Amino acid sequence: MATSEPEPYNEPQPGDLIEIFRPAYQHWALYLGDGYIINLTPVDESQAAAMSSVKSVFSRKAVVRMQLLKDVVGGDTFRVNNKYDDNHTPLPVSEIIHRAQILIDQEVSYDLLGSNCEHFVTLLRYGEGVSEQATRAIGAISLMTAAASAFSVLGLINNRSRNRPF
Repeated sequence: MATSEPEPYNEPQPGDLIEIFRPAYQHWALYLGDGYIINLTPVDESQAAAMSSVKSVFSRKAVVRMQLLKDVVGGDTFRVNNKYDDNHTPLPVSEIIHRAQILIDQEVSYDLLGSNCEHFVTLLRYGEGVSEQATRAIGAISLMTAAASAFSVLGLINNRSRNRPF
């Protein structure tokens, strides 16, 4: 199934997924309306700078915060990106917003590969956590592991051939 590129900028509507482009990764939020979003922030950082540091992706706990989109975006850029709508049916907007509001100020587990900010907002929008970013990271880790194993095996073969007496 062909996926279309999201528009570079659309005016967010309640329930939309917001992709924020950080220098080394993308941060995800869910638009609530009136300029506010809900997103995950590390427990030990100030609200304003919370997701702007790379440190945030290595946290094990996060707090669900309602913040102004402009404050979270800061000097970075963002776009509305409901990219999973072709494969997942969004819940009704009223349910998305209600589920989000219940979680404000709650502490939740955070795991870059299994329970990250993208998983969080897609769980709110679709009832299922999805993260293409995590899938890519897992693929990269698998590739690096396979490469390391191959080099290790090649090293053993090379060492054995040097140790042969002929």
